[in-house]
Amino acid sequence: MENKENKLVIKELPIIVEDELFLYPFMITPIFLNDEDNILALEEAIDKESMVMVASSKDSFHTKRDFNSIYKAGVIGNIMRKTNLPDGRVKILFQGSYKGEIIEGLSEKPLIAKVRAIQTYLKKSDKIEPLTNVLRQKIKTLSSMTHYFPPDLLRTIDDSIEPNRLTDLVLSSLRLSKNKSYEFFIEKDLENKFFNLIDYISREIEAQKLEKEIKSKVHSRIEQNNKEYFLKEQLKQIQKELGTDKDKELEIDEYRKKLELKKPHMNSDAYKEISKQIDKFSRLHPDSTDSSMVQSYLDWVLEIPFEKLAKKRSSMDEVKKILDNEHYALEKPKKRIEEYFALRELLELRGMGNKANNGVILCFAGPPGVGKTSLANSIATALKRELVRIALGGLEDVNELRGHRRTYVGAMPGRIVQGLIDAKQMNPVMVLDEIDKIAKSFRGDPTAVLLEILDPEQNNSYRDYYLNFNIDLSKIIFIATANDVSNIPAPLRDRMEFIYLNSYTPQEKFEIAKRYLVPQELKKHGLKPSDVNISEGALKLIISDYTRESGVRNLRRRIADILRKAAVSILTNKDNKKISVNLKNLPQFLDKKVYEIDSVDKNDQVGIVNGLAWTSVGGDVLKIEAVKIEGKGNLQITGHLGDVMKESAQIALSVVKVLIDEKVIKIPLNSIKDLKSSEKKDTQIYNNYNLHIHVPEGATPKDGPSAGIAMATAIASIFSNKKVKSNVAMTGELTLSGKILPIGGLKEKLIAAHKAKITKVLIPRKNYDRDLVDIPDEVKNDLEIIAVDTIDNVLKLALN
Repeated sequence: MENKENKLVIKELPIIVEDELFLYPFMITPIFLNDEDNILALEEAIDKESMVMVASSKDSFHTKRDFNSIYKAGVIGNIMRKTNLPDGRVKILFQGSYKGEIIEGLSEKPLIAKVRAIQTYLKKSDKIEPLTNVLRQKIKTLSSMTHYFPPDLLRTIDDSIEPNRLTDLVLSSLRLSKNKSYEFFIEKDLENKFFNLIDYISREIEAQKLEKEIKSKVHSRIEQNNKEYFLKEQLKQIQKELGTDKDKELEIDEYRKKLELKKPHMNSDAYKEISKQIDKFSRLHPDSTDSSMVQSYLDWVLEIPFEKLAKKRSSMDEVKKILDNEHYALEKPKKRIEEYFALRELLELRGMGNKANNGVILCFAGPPGVGKTSLANSIATALKRELVRIALGGLEDVNELRGHRRTYVGAMPGRIVQGLIDAKQMNPVMVLDEIDKIAKSFRGDPTAVLLEILDPEQNNSYRDYYLNFNIDLSKIIFIATANDVSNIPAPLRDRMEFIYLNSYTPQEKFEIAKRYLVPQELKKHGLKPSDVNISEGALKLIISDYTRESGVRNLRRRIADILRKAAVSILTNKDNKKISVNLKNLPQFLDKKVYEIDSVDKNDQVGIVNGLAWTSVGGDVLKIEAVKIEGKGNLQITGHLGDVMKESAQIALSVVKVLIDEKVIKIPLNSIKDLKSSEKKDTQIYNNYNLHIHVPEGATPKDGPSAGIAMATAIASIFSNKKVKSNVAMTGELTLSGKILPIGGLKEKLIAAHKAKITKVLIPRKNYDRDLVDIPDEVKNDLEIIAVDTIDNVLKLALN
């Protein structure tokens, strides 16, 4: 045994690597060596009759022996015995003497390093005795809960042994990870080591308590389940003796009767599946989980109205009357619906009623609030069928339409089958609302299901996952609604015929409010025309200053706001006077104006142009601003614009550059700064300035090619220093050759220009020839609509 002075000396010792254990001093441990590096280190120690250091590897399966793969501390001790085993391994008996740490690696074959002893210290010796007592108490508590500490070890711990050795004995018996063992091993402050060890054992005690509690609860639950099973079996036998299981038999009989009534109207697969489930239900215990699932299935499937069809229909005159009574304007959509009914009536009169549903699927497309869903309701009324509305907005789970498989808890049929059950007939009018807002996700693509539902060649054998049999949807009249047709996938668009409902003009909104909205809201609020009167002027002001929409949904809300306040006034004032809402007192009912008309600037300005835009909620006037800044001909575009609109700006700049070079756009010499008079004649002004184009309301995304001519006009105005006429608005796609291509949404754009008090609008020639017939007369009468073919025409009309 070495004395204290020898321990502190730095020594060169062979390193033996132990893969499994983390050794501590004072332990005599057998170690099996089976790799060349360890055997070489052993032979080095025997040859030099030196001590060795046993260090633990960081990875139990580590095959490489180097200083990076072992912990930098271990036990220094002596080889007591060496034995060569028949399988080639070497067994040694190692006696640890004291802890050591590696200072410097000298060799890796074998591992030889400079090492020195790890010395522990104690700051305050008066704390060591209470810490030792606490540790012994914790060990006794833990030993009563686990088998970590053998009896002879507990006796040794109870003896008065040196504190450092006490902690090492305890640590050698705990089941610590190598990293945790290493943390304790290299701790030199004995007080900290005691505190950390006590804390670790305390947490281990709590973990053991929790584990014991969980085992106890699990055992109790198992006993309870066994008890419940036994009692249920007893109850089952008692019920059989008393005859109280007859209730289930009555349910089964009721299911069989319903099935037989529906049998002539369903296919054989459906009958077999339902019969099978009834038989299964009769065999199941009433309290089993499967029993409730099968019963839920039977309740759903036997509610499907296989045997019920709506047979009444209206004549063409009645259809026209219903459409006119319930909708103002919308002449084109109403005409197409009349054609739809005429075809159905003709087929039925000629005995081909089974082909009445084989036409295309109607899709009403237009901004919110223009009457898409109410038109579908009118069709259901005319056909004298139930209306079922299925909201598809945001739908991303294919199982919402197709149904959930019965293996899942809470499974139910898809929305289509649920719609049939709600309608209580197999041929309702089914509205697929907001079909353009279907989402695609990891749960599947609902569009694929809709392709089957809407295809007349496939929907006579539609399969719902929950039902597990085919069902005929061919008798349903499907009507879709959408705001933006471009968002509908192409295969789905191909199966539908689109009927476009455009924005209402202010005059149309006024007529709708007077004829429909006010009477309907009066009735809804329990009021009579004799109680409240809203003047025509007040209605027009509500339309212009309190709402901004393509449809009339918000207009209805504002009328409802007025009538609610009127109802309060009637109940609080007992004089029974008729309440009149007019221009003067309208703010008392609707507070301040929400919108001001975006009338154009009265003054002509350089670089500011009125463009026209179309969105899914209607048209709008789009201001386009441009400025030039001294620079090198760069273009900056802002305003949250899409790629197409940015490309339009690039095209507009290129076209204007060509017009400047061709002297079509003349540049005033006094607008070219910092150049001599002799150079101004031949200069290219666009190379001396940076151009910045901005479209206000930067938070709103904008895209599309129809602002091309407006951007070109703004750029031409900036370079020529000519003002743009403030009463002119324009829309059109510009090509590099300067030609103007047609655009979409013309009606909405012209209505927006009309609202903004613009007097002159420039539109592409093809739109003028093709689409002007659809523009309301009140808009055409107030606007001077001019057809333009090239950018030259636009600049002559727009610039002063």
